Amino acid sequence: MEAAAGAGPAEAAGPEALSCFSYNQDCTSLAIGTKTGYRLFSLSSVEQLDQVHENNEIPDVYIVERLFSSSLVVVVSHTKPRQMNVYHFKKGTEICNYSYSSNILSIRLNRQRLIVCLEESIYIHNIKDMKLLKTILDTPPNTTGLCALSINHSNSYLAYPGSSTIGEIVFYDGNNLRTVCTIPAHDGPLAAITFNSTGSKLASASEKGTVIRVFSVPDGQKLYEFRRGMKRYVNISSLVFSMDSQFLCASSNTETVHIFKLEHTTDSRPEEPPTWSGYMGKMFMAATNYLPAQVSDMMNQDRAFATVRLNFSGQRNICTLSTIQKLPRLLVTTSDGHLYIYNLDPQDGGECVLIKKHSLLRSGKADENKENDLQPPLPQSYAATVARQSTMPSSSSMPGYSEDGGALRGEVIPEHEFATGPVRLDDENEFPPVSIRSP
Repeated sequence: MEAAAGAGPAEAAGPEALSCFSYNQDCTSLAIGTKTGYRLFSLSSVEQLDQVHENNEIPDVYIVERLFSSSLVVVVSHTKPRQMNVYHFKKGTEICNYSYSSNILSIRLNRQRLIVCLEESIYIHNIKDMKLLKTILDTPPNTTGLCALSINHSNSYLAYPGSSTIGEIVFYDGNNLRTVCTIPAHDGPLAAITFNSTGSKLASASEKGTVIRVFSVPDGQKLYEFRRGMKRYVNISSLVFSMDSQFLCASSNTETVHIFKLEHTTDSRPEEPPTWSGYMGKMFMAATNYLPAQVSDMMNQDRAFATVRLNFSGQRNICTLSTIQKLPRLLVTTSDGHLYIYNLDPQDGGECVLIKKHSLLRSGKADENKENDLQPPLPQSYAATVARQSTMPSSSSMPGYSEDGGALRGEVIPEHEFATGPVRLDDENEFPPVSIRSP
């Protein structure tokens, strides 16, 4: 569910106000990185944007990822592009850091796994103790760090490109540490991939950006196909499901954001009245069975259910679909430091209406406790969350797991440092508490 955008370690931030920006896993928080540090915001209100944390001690941040609504945040800076730092931001302490063999391109995390993506390798950490579980070596060149992790920690599916020339997707089981399958999703190289909230569906788009496909997980069967446009190729900048998996949103370097509706398709349709238009419609659909596959597919592709016309184009941006104050909203964050909030009509779709524009760089003291005031206090701690019963085997008996992190199997172990003393998962004051909120 995460959507993120950032300038890579070899890129200059240029005149853009934000070097990176990302929503957390359940779209309740926004993180931004700048030349002077990073900031975290709560997305619980339309009218008011509440800054819950600000850090000005880490310059040139180009990756910042927050774990749900917890105090755990992962940061990577241009000053040390090969080092990942994990912080408890409310306590102002570092939990650990890892240094890798090349620049870090992206990071994904859920309550079970932390994924670090380099250009030609992927590292899988156990987020409970930050130990390295698996290194996937010799992956196809992945210059943008494209990968996706299911936020559902009961499966922790990982998806990444299986080729740099065609749109092949590798499904990897992040809990049992094994490859599940590989699917041919597109003819051209991939530009975007994302899981839905349960990890049962995956959406993808190629570099052309004209067609978006949705596949079932883990078997890789194609479920939906949507056409974003035909007139021009675009660069898809973000692709995200709504938390209820009813909608899929795509933004690009153009001025249009598309929202598609994942309606349940059934073979049994109600009998239409015997009209001339109904008869011609049936004849038209029957004719597609005799046309070339490419033409038939184009006729059967669904168009956008709702759209947004932005007043700009060419800017880096990310979008997400969230429920704020009990209503569905579309959020668009742009690299010039603004957050746009739109109303989405879940019944009729159409053009979304802009209701609020926020500046993300306004001056003001961070209110560290504001987020807790806005959310009802829940006794559920992070330690309790990761300790919930599941079908997963314990880490010590998990296939591919070893206390040495893979050294005995010849895997490359990144240099790392841990905070003084062990991270105690049974102590809420020692490890970040996490709030469980229903959408």
